[in-house]
Amino acid sequence: MGVSPVRSSGAVRLLEDLVRISSAGANEGTVNRHCALMLNAVNARTRFVNWAPNREQLVARFDGAGPPLTLTGHVDTVPADRSAWSVDPWAAESDGIRIVGRGTSDMKSGIAAMVTAVVGHLRRPHACRGIQLVLTAAEETGCQGALQLPSSVLGQGGPLLVGEPTANALVAAHKGALWLRLTARGRAAHGSAPELGDNAVVRLARAATALHDASAWPSDERFGQVTANVGRFCGGVQPNVVPDSAELHLDLRTVPGVDPIDLRKHVKGIVGEDISVSDLVDLPLVDTDLDDPFVGLVREALAVNGLPDEPSPPARFFTDASALIGLLGKGSGKRPAPVPTVILGPGEPDQCHVVDEWCRADRVEQAVAVYASILASWCDGAGGPTAQA
Repeated sequence: MGVSPVRSSGAVRLLEDLVRISSAGANEGTVNRHCALMLNAVNARTRFVNWAPNREQLVARFDGAGPPLTLTGHVDTVPADRSAWSVDPWAAESDGIRIVGRGTSDMKSGIAAMVTAVVGHLRRPHACRGIQLVLTAAEETGCQGALQLPSSVLGQGGPLLVGEPTANALVAAHKGALWLRLTARGRAAHGSAPELGDNAVVRLARAATALHDASAWPSDERFGQVTANVGRFCGGVQPNVVPDSAELHLDLRTVPGVDPIDLRKHVKGIVGEDISVSDLVDLPLVDTDLDDPFVGLVREALAVNGLPDEPSPPARFFTDASALIGLLGKGSGKRPAPVPTVILGPGEPDQCHVVDEWCRADRVEQAVAVYASILASWCDGAGGPTAQA
């Protein structure tokens, strides 16, 4: 790799601790309580927000003179099949260069770097402008946790920094997500006489193939094309019964200029009128102006730490920013103006959800330094609204 081994630091050790707590769609509360111990030690006001048993979310606030800078990440992971991995997914094995384990890149490395940077920042005597750390549950299943955070527990009006994996590159935009449920209805019959029934699985399988093969999806010059993934398919009860129902879950990643209503109509045109279509998740995209002062603050923090500061193209994945930009925004009406948002984290984007997932230890160290610079600049008054805003 051309990278020297990194001596294990506080952030790397914290990452290893977090990976060893399996939080694949469960147990986020244990991860968040571990982080809260460190934040309580520097007098942050921590609050757990119940979402489901042992899936509590954490909001840690340190109030200042104005709207806070929010740092956020999710502590849940996707599952891991131990038999497919070359190592234990929850052992956090390390050779000093890479840490291997489920959630290392997506995104416990970002969590570890953020918590470490915030703790270091709060230990430094200064007039804090206001920061909050929001650690969520159930992001991997459509930002379910973040969507249910009450706005009353959050300080509003300041910018948002998301620690999702970007290999420490600055990303100021990402696609949205429209997850759809497609349902086919048929007629049951004995398996020995399939001609007497109407096989819903076969009907929906044809629709799945048509969606997979479709290429005429809308596109945007910056964000690229809408993508479609058939992520889940189920139907039938047992081999000797013609299935009378089947269900498919479709993951569409959306781009500017595409109305969800039009996208649903496009899907309907592909699969046919006899397949019903309904929403599972509808998350807006994120798109921050590159001339925003907060983007400038982050660019300066990267440059100060010797890292490239040019913004990268929009990310193909979504983040909890889709849920939080509205909750954090100030303004009248039901849709306050979204807050400026930057996605920047030490994980490797191509390691999300893969077997033998890993992240680089040196990137974790870099992220701590960059986050520390961002926090210091924020409290010096740069990159966002003032107390009078």
